Amino acid sequence: MDYQFKEIEQKWQKFWAQNQTFKAETDSAKPKFYVLDMFPYPSGAGLHVGHPLGYIASDIFSRYKRLKGFNVLHPMGYDSFGLPAEQYAIQTGQHPALTTEANINTYRKQLDGIGFSFDWSREVRTSDPEYYKWTQWIFMQLFNSWYNLENDRAEDISTLIEKFNAAGSADVKAVCDEDTKSFMPSDWATMTEEEKQEELLKYRLTYLKESTVNWCAALGTVLANDEVKDGFSERGGHPVEQKKMMQWSMRISAYAERLLQGLNTIDWPEPVKEMQRNWIGKSVGASVRFAIEPSEEIAGLSQDYIEVFTTRVDTIFGVSYLVLAPEHELVAQVTTAAQQNDINNYIAQTKKKSELDRMADTKTVSGAFTGSYVINPVSGERIQLWIADYVLAGYGTGAVMGVPSGDQRDWLFARHFNLPITQILDAQQDIENQADATKEGKYINSGFINGMNYTEATATLNAWLEEKEVGRAKINYRMRDAIFGRQRYWGEPIPVYFKDGLPYLVNEEELPLMLPEIDKYLPTETGEPPLGRAEGWKYEDQYEYELSTMPGWAGSSWYWYRYMDAKNDSDFASKDAIAYWKDVDLYIGGSEHATGHLLYSRFWNKFLKDLGYVQEEEPFKKLINQGMIQGRSNFVYRVIDEEGKGTNKLVSYGLRKDYKTSALHVDVNIVENEILDIAKFKLFRPEFENAEFILENGKYICGVEVEKMSKSYYNVVNPDMLIESYGADTLRMYEMFLGPLEQSKPWNTNGIEGVFKFLRKFWRLFHNEAMTFHVNDSVPTKAELKALHKIIKKVQDDVERFSFNTSVSSFMIAVNELTDLKCKNRQVLEDLVVVLSPYAPHVCEELWSLLGNEKGTLSYTPYPTFNPEHLVEDEFSYPISLNGKTRLNLSISLTLEAKEIEELVLANEDVQKYLDGKTPKKMIVVKGRIVNIVL
Repeated sequence: MDYQFKEIEQKWQKFWAQNQTFKAETDSAKPKFYVLDMFPYPSGAGLHVGHPLGYIASDIFSRYKRLKGFNVLHPMGYDSFGLPAEQYAIQTGQHPALTTEANINTYRKQLDGIGFSFDWSREVRTSDPEYYKWTQWIFMQLFNSWYNLENDRAEDISTLIEKFNAAGSADVKAVCDEDTKSFMPSDWATMTEEEKQEELLKYRLTYLKESTVNWCAALGTVLANDEVKDGFSERGGHPVEQKKMMQWSMRISAYAERLLQGLNTIDWPEPVKEMQRNWIGKSVGASVRFAIEPSEEIAGLSQDYIEVFTTRVDTIFGVSYLVLAPEHELVAQVTTAAQQNDINNYIAQTKKKSELDRMADTKTVSGAFTGSYVINPVSGERIQLWIADYVLAGYGTGAVMGVPSGDQRDWLFARHFNLPITQILDAQQDIENQADATKEGKYINSGFINGMNYTEATATLNAWLEEKEVGRAKINYRMRDAIFGRQRYWGEPIPVYFKDGLPYLVNEEELPLMLPEIDKYLPTETGEPPLGRAEGWKYEDQYEYELSTMPGWAGSSWYWYRYMDAKNDSDFASKDAIAYWKDVDLYIGGSEHATGHLLYSRFWNKFLKDLGYVQEEEPFKKLINQGMIQGRSNFVYRVIDEEGKGTNKLVSYGLRKDYKTSALHVDVNIVENEILDIAKFKLFRPEFENAEFILENGKYICGVEVEKMSKSYYNVVNPDMLIESYGADTLRMYEMFLGPLEQSKPWNTNGIEGVFKFLRKFWRLFHNEAMTFHVNDSVPTKAELKALHKIIKKVQDDVERFSFNTSVSSFMIAVNELTDLKCKNRQVLEDLVVVLSPYAPHVCEELWSLLGNEKGTLSYTPYPTFNPEHLVEDEFSYPISLNGKTRLNLSISLTLEAKEIEELVLANEDVQKYLDGKTPKKMIVVKGRIVNIVL
């Protein structure tokens, strides 16, 4: 029987499911190995061939580690909250839970069809109340915690209250808001409950604060920075503006230094680590206060100074203007009547840009003068106060000192608005034409630091600022606290209610706080989030619940722990399970999550460790970013008439230069080897049913281009179709064969036939010419053992370094060698089945069973031991030449000396035929190289 892949694959997928072959047990004598994929959002489109790439790699590695004696946890679930399901609900009125369930069913069918060794008994869904109960519980722990800088970790809020009771706020060293009160124990004791809660909120690790957010009116929600591109929402392309809103935030900034240092302890791709370092953005500098010049026009200021953070305090004498972020809370107060229109117009323009756009645009010079002035604390000089969009409210203090001689952006700003440019170092050059950021030379025009070098000047200024109480040395981080709220329906409800305007947690026993039913999934008519539509949804029938839901990253920031103990009702995971599995040994997923999911996960992990719930400081030991599989688009070429209109005539690719044409995408699934199936094309584009097709040699040849795989380009290849035609094992091996795992590569279905032929050839190794299963128990030959042990070693090395594509090539070579050797040896072929099984598990399971082994044991049988002796060359195939012309090859032991080789060659029957009774004049033997007979 030839290779019947459909029956084989369905048979073994059913067997694995019924027998829970890949179920991992926590209590095991084996060493653990935890392999994790970034779990998918289950979209309605299902999987295309690009999605399984990382899953196939992780599955190969998981299967390999089982063969190597590890207890492998390889789970899968769904990141099932999200905006797409909600947008679909808005359009159709269908509850997001229904579409999500349907999408999950599609994904599950597709994943099972590829033959993954997932432990499905541990499946999680972030939208399942039994799961998000624990997401809500972690939120509550964050709310009830503060960050103690003395111990450099989070602690229960009760320890902060103890400090307030014992000594007031004086000795508290915490990561907190800037407007915390200074009070004695007696003051704390006399505060009302509301006053105490209001003060504690300034210390909690999750808190409410007015923040500048990315507001998308069309979607009715706040978006994260990574959900905004060029001022528009990534989903839907809707305009996004900057807006101040009261929002929940998470104090991730408390962990900035630990997040930074932790990068040195994990095996992650350097580009991802560098992205996180840049995002955290550690800067060593100074905080300086510039007094606002008093004026009748700006009387009644809430603060009479502006605080600036700078990494170059040595340049302070060169400050010629000060800039505030347009969103800075003091802008309205310091703007004079004469400048009001300019300021209002500038702020309106800024709201149309995202923060990323503002940071990226280094060429456009823009700003507006407030009409007010500040006083340089070291020189006493009066300088102008401006606003400009290159300053961000959330970075540092939202204010920047402009030093045109030392910073190019400041230089451009000063030149544009005709502001002074003062040289401050004698080594600065050509500052009339550009800034010079040098730290070399001696200071000039710089008051009491004149003549000093950079190190002396910096130390002197920091001491002076602290002595005069107008500044201090400071470490700053670019990373801001994470906005933790979305004005949408399909997300985790935040377990908070409001009493007297202050937030309080629901009781733990009341978790999960379930999503209420609502009539439609839009904001209310008064602008409240969709949860505001829930009738009678109040805590204890009197207190308002929080109406925002958690962001998309909430459920994914801890999910790997739930896999450890997915059915636990009393904990997010048991202590025993966490103690055993500890952390993720291998994590495979996209680099696009570098400053989102991957950063937030590290933050939550560190927090849970601080409170003693988990053991490891970092969640993911090793990370691999799989490359993207790009689409391979096909095109037909429509002829354009003289008026520029499209005609009903389509010209083949090779003839298109003879016409004026426009390219149209065509469904790649109706193109084979670039030849268009014209009948199917007419069904695909009915408007061309009566079109004229100008052919090449009787065929319509399509154009080709590599693009992102997208439905709009008609270049999405469904894995189900390929599995139907070639089988899951072929798809698995072909995806690996395309190229190195980490690199992006274009999909080309045309090459899949070669992998399918390889598997058919592998199958035939175990069968005779009548296609009857046939192996024997003969003693393996040296050549057979050599071919086997080469592949044992090669695959072992390749898998350990994640070079899966080179293994596929080596399998092909091995099968060719064994086919040429007519190998039917049970021992050799059985070991080959084990080695190939992580890549092509279905066909290997079938052959393992046919070889007489118990069903289901293949996944846990030991990986064959490599024996280097089988690769030692003890024979050489000598070319035998007569008068310099090679006639044949003879395998001769390398231990024989020249005389013995001569005797052996002359005794050979084939050599005697060539000699034809003649006696050689001489023989030249080059040991290990050649034998030449001279007649």
